[in-house]
Amino acid sequence: MVTRIFDLLDNYQEHFSDKKTAFVKKEAGEWISYSSQDYIRNANLLAYAFLELGFNKGDRIISISNNRPEWNFLDMALAQSGLVHVPLYPTIGSKSYNYIIEHCKPVAIFVADESHYAKIQEAVDSQSSAFKVYGFNQINEIPNWMELTKLGNEVESKQKDNLHQIKKSILPKDLVTIIYTSGTTGTPKGVMLSHHNFLSNVLASAERLALNSSHKVLSFLPINHVYERMVNYQYQYKGLSIYYAESMDTIGDNLKEIKPHGFATVPRLLEKVYDKIMAKGKSLSLVKRALFNWAVNLGYRYELNRANGSWYEFQLKIARKLIFSKWQEALGGNIQFMCSGGAALQVRLERLFWAAGIPVQEGYGLTETSPIIAANQSAWPDIRFGTVGPLIKDVEVKIADDGEILAKGPNIMLGYYKDPKLTKEVIDKDGWFHTGDIGCMVEDRFLKITDRKKEIFKTSGGIYIAPQVMENKLKESPFIDQVIVIGEAERFPAVIISPNFEFLELYAKRKLIPYTGKEQIINNDRIRKRIWKELLKNNKTFDHPKRIKSMQLVIDTWTPETGELSPTLKLKRKVLRAKYRDMIKDIYTN
Repeated sequence: MVTRIFDLLDNYQEHFSDKKTAFVKKEAGEWISYSSQDYIRNANLLAYAFLELGFNKGDRIISISNNRPEWNFLDMALAQSGLVHVPLYPTIGSKSYNYIIEHCKPVAIFVADESHYAKIQEAVDSQSSAFKVYGFNQINEIPNWMELTKLGNEVESKQKDNLHQIKKSILPKDLVTIIYTSGTTGTPKGVMLSHHNFLSNVLASAERLALNSSHKVLSFLPINHVYERMVNYQYQYKGLSIYYAESMDTIGDNLKEIKPHGFATVPRLLEKVYDKIMAKGKSLSLVKRALFNWAVNLGYRYELNRANGSWYEFQLKIARKLIFSKWQEALGGNIQFMCSGGAALQVRLERLFWAAGIPVQEGYGLTETSPIIAANQSAWPDIRFGTVGPLIKDVEVKIADDGEILAKGPNIMLGYYKDPKLTKEVIDKDGWFHTGDIGCMVEDRFLKITDRKKEIFKTSGGIYIAPQVMENKLKESPFIDQVIVIGEAERFPAVIISPNFEFLELYAKRKLIPYTGKEQIINNDRIRKRIWKELLKNNKTFDHPKRIKSMQLVIDTWTPETGELSPTLKLKRKVLRAKYRDMIKDIYTN
């Protein structure tokens, strides 16, 4: 029975012992496979080495790495040794690394490459730091992880029984990881999760995954994040072959190469896929473009359970054969599921992908809930567009008087590391976790998210603004890449827009609008009027007092690397408001 994370190794041994492609990565242009036996062996050898080095149950070990098989070897070695895995984003800055290292005081840090090692150099040099550093890649100054497997091999006979006893002593309720939130608002918090927290989610969601050990998946979201990590455990439990994308930039090529049956994603990536498809559609000849637009408009009207009737289904069959089949090919041609989380998915994209025969299942949760609270399934009647689906097994939800979603169940975190006061603020005396999200139940079964409680603000006229809802609507425009709605305590809401420059450049060429760079494009009167026209169109869907009255365009592209987005591609509102402080001041003083 799988009750602790490392029981997944026994599950491999029992059910998938001869699997040749448990994990696959690409190096120097070649895909390199690791079998289930490679996985079990490397995890055990690392565990023996950790015991030999004197690491004790409860010690923290940090990893800073891209998605790769070695991350799993480390993760499972730590779990069965009673050590606590603290996986960090490889994209955060030195300041955040220094804070977390000081906060959790690790006994060791694993880094993927030289760039990650450089980011922790200040902590390495600090007199208050006392930890070992190891590399996954060959890094001149530090020992490689394979030196630890060599040590593990040498001390196996000495440490094997010791490891066995430690594994027997580990309970499902024991702490297995500390996940530091990405910190869209202030200092990162260390979320403590147990074996049972994770596995309650893994087992409940695995029941809904209609894939088996003959299928393969692509992993590209950061594996240190609770969402992709839980999904990776789910894949392992089902015996799927997990292929790791080379980078976020190679996802398209990797999809075509390996032809996976599914993957986890976030709405922002699906929006980018959609933008590229639409841009390509606009470049088609007149007749082909008309056919393309017909299929897309048909897709926007898609309803589940064949609710549109036989004539619609007949047209859809033609659209899938002539147009949507090419979309499927672009994703490898074998996709049976895509799960989307981390932020709200535009309903029109949800309909369109389903119409194209590419089912996308939106779910919802937080790091503190391991992460899934609710998720749509792959077939009627367990899916509703515009919702995040039915609750998963053993999880309860109630809606507070102010609309906040409260959750209770085996997935709720143990608490925040070294912060019992904050823990009590979010988990009440009855065990309900206060999510900070606003929502409601649809049909008494499907959870619907409407906004973040902390993000809702009031104008000076007392009008409540739910910015996320408005931003999602505005991002339906191909002209807009990212947008933030502002106006707290001001007379009216306004927006700052980071345009979709790839689309804008094509539009400018088509309309014979001269430009020499981004600055000239956003200051062109015709471009500004065209984008304002997009805002006016969407304004009609908002209540009159909530309509956008002003806009500013910026040349910046917002990314996690430049600091405007979190690693999971959410807006860092505080950062954006500070960055454009003068611009915001001009909006409300002119």
